[in-house]
Amino acid sequence: MKKLILGVSLALAASTATARDDIGRYSVEELLSTAKAEQALDPNIKLFFGKQKAGEVKSTYGEVQTNKKTNAFNKSDKEACQWVMLSALKSLQERARREGMNAVMNISSYYKKREFVSETEFECGAGFVMAGVTLKGDLIKL
Repeated sequence: MKKLILGVSLALAASTATARDDIGRYSVEELLSTAKAEQALDPNIKLFFGKQKAGEVKSTYGEVQTNKKTNAFNKSDKEACQWVMLSALKSLQERARREGMNAVMNISSYYKKREFVSETEFECGAGFVMAGVTLKGDLIKL
C-alpha cells in the first residue's frame, strides 16, 4: 500500500511539473542581433513587428499564422523561447517566399489565441518540456 501511495504521489508531482505553462515576453531586438538569427533568417524577406512602418506596399497576400513548438527540457525559458521564435519567423519568411512576397508586416504574438502586439517584444509559452510561439503577420510585397 505504501508503494502505491508513493507511486501516486510521484505521478502527481510529475504531472504538476509538466503542466507549467508560463507566458514570458522577450526582446525582439536582442533575438535578431544574435548569431543564430543571422544564420537562420533570410535577409531578403523583411520582418516588421507590431505597427512598424514597412514602406510602400505594392501588393498583399493576406494574414497568415504559424505555431511552433520546441523541446525546452534542460534549457532556460529564454533560450527555448528564442530558439522557437526563430523557427516561427523562419516559417513566416518561407511562406512569404512561396507566395511571391518579400516581407511580413504586422507581426504579432498570438499564443493561445491571445493577441499581443509590440514592436519590441514577443510572447512565448514555456513549460517543463516544451516551449511554443504562435505568430500572425501579413505577407506583402514592397
